[in-house]
Amino acid sequence: MMKHDWKIWVAVILSGLVTWISCHNTPNNSTFDQAVHQWLEAHTDSLEASAGRLLAVASGNDSTALQQAFEDCRKRYKQLEWCSEYYAPATSRLLNGPPLPEIEVAEHQASEPSGLQVIETFLYPYDTASNASLRKEIRSFTASVTALRQVIAHTRFDTAHVFDACKLEVFRVVTLGISGFDTPLSGLAIQESTISLGAVQDLCRLMAAPPALLTTFDNAIAVGHMSVDTNGFDYAGFITGHLNPLTKAMMHWYRQEGLPLVKEQTALKQDAATLFDTAVLNIRHFITSPEAFPTPEKVALGQELFGNTQLAGNGKRSCKSCHQPEKAFTDGLNQSLTISGRSRVLRNAPTMLYAGLQLSQFYDMRSPTLENQVLDVLNNKDEMHSSPVAVASWLNKIPAMQQRFRKAFPQMPDTIRAREVMMAIASYIRELRPFNASFDRYMRGDKQAMDAMAVKGFNLFMGKGRCATCHFIPLFNGTSAPDFSTTESEVLGVLQQPGVPVLDSDLGRFIHTEMEELKYAFKTPTLRNVALTAPYMHNGAYRTLEEVIDFYDKGGGVGYGIHLPNQTLAPDALHLLEAEKQALIAFMGALSDER
Repeated sequence: MMKHDWKIWVAVILSGLVTWISCHNTPNNSTFDQAVHQWLEAHTDSLEASAGRLLAVASGNDSTALQQAFEDCRKRYKQLEWCSEYYAPATSRLLNGPPLPEIEVAEHQASEPSGLQVIETFLYPYDTASNASLRKEIRSFTASVTALRQVIAHTRFDTAHVFDACKLEVFRVVTLGISGFDTPLSGLAIQESTISLGAVQDLCRLMAAPPALLTTFDNAIAVGHMSVDTNGFDYAGFITGHLNPLTKAMMHWYRQEGLPLVKEQTALKQDAATLFDTAVLNIRHFITSPEAFPTPEKVALGQELFGNTQLAGNGKRSCKSCHQPEKAFTDGLNQSLTISGRSRVLRNAPTMLYAGLQLSQFYDMRSPTLENQVLDVLNNKDEMHSSPVAVASWLNKIPAMQQRFRKAFPQMPDTIRAREVMMAIASYIRELRPFNASFDRYMRGDKQAMDAMAVKGFNLFMGKGRCATCHFIPLFNGTSAPDFSTTESEVLGVLQQPGVPVLDSDLGRFIHTEMEELKYAFKTPTLRNVALTAPYMHNGAYRTLEEVIDFYDKGGGVGYGIHLPNQTLAPDALHLLEAEKQALIAFMGALSDER
């Protein structure tokens, strides 16, 4: 059995089950279903043939021919990406997943990466010594194409889900495609994005989209065809002038025709016209229990508790002590003070803004929910030296608070419990997501919201700086659109002091999950309000954004000569000019929310 065969067939079964569940209650349009199947079968045949040509070319040592065959294969995959990512996400990871081990923390296992991104590492540059491994990866990729074919064959395609998949694919182009997230070495990002858009255009044509919408596609695709330099590409203009209008036009046409939206709850509101709409994200997606959904009553209780010093064991500290609203919910210290005030905790206090829109909490990602985070902090002897039980006991002595909690939590018994305390505070934190920065207004059409320097900085952020491949828009943290299903961590090789080639000793995620891949790994935090949240990094050693950018420009710890085999940040220098660094800082200033 080939190396990845068992994973492929598990992926087929799981993807087929997801597809059956998602489509089971939707109307069956046999004509549309047949047309989609024919389109997909033709493009799957094309991808399979391209993979065969790539394998044949790999029998020689012509690097130019290999790269050309690989580029053809990637483009043919991009025609199918809308389907693969939506209907067969497990198989999609085998076809085009990141070239890093997939970490399963619960199972304490790491699966070897596979697919086009892995193949790319063998070809740019090409090393003849790795040819056997290259051919092995191509064969594995071909097997994954077979798995995708099986999913397609057993899927019933309806208008609602196909339209949803198409809109999400355009959002994927906005966030991942044009940034080069999945093609960092070959530089094909813009070209491949036009292929993705062309595929979505084809599907809209099958859904009888009007000529005006198809012309909007043509205009966006034409801009992509004109550019070959990702470093000089106008990302801001492309998104605001073409991609946002495109998804708006798609949504307008679809609703005007009275066509159905999918019924499933997803991370994005179903009527979202762009990724930058006000309240575009569905907070329920980031909550594990319906009881924890924030309501005005829960949020008001949580806000009051957040600032109350009675939460602490000594009655002298609140959540606000380390997460001060005037400092974007940080405290301005390298590491926060312990409750005694005589020593420091291990790490820097991160902002609470947008914390509810990630799937793991703390720098080491040890808490899966905000409720768990509240529990951890209250119990921590160095931070609050209390407990949710102790807080609930105090609250139960106040009749007015009992009454307010009963109104906020109708299913609560006669007394306030620890769970209600945790959910109240978590509800308040979940509401700390204003999305009213200059960047947001710019993306919603206010071209005066960002000046020319900030726009230049955004283009660098998306292109030459490679920032957007880890800090994904629109959240600018490690939770990537359009599915918002995982929050990522990175191994950067953070130094004890800026510019001094000595690795910080904090092992990060490895402390709680002893896997070699997780040594020095830390959650990717949001860059929203970053201009207000100095000092930076988990150790708070970086006082300015200039110091942070210099660290990335150098290539992280490895760029400073540190031996760190599991560093996930690309170790090659970015060669940013001083003016470019200042532009990046100007853009990050545009991520500060209005207070």
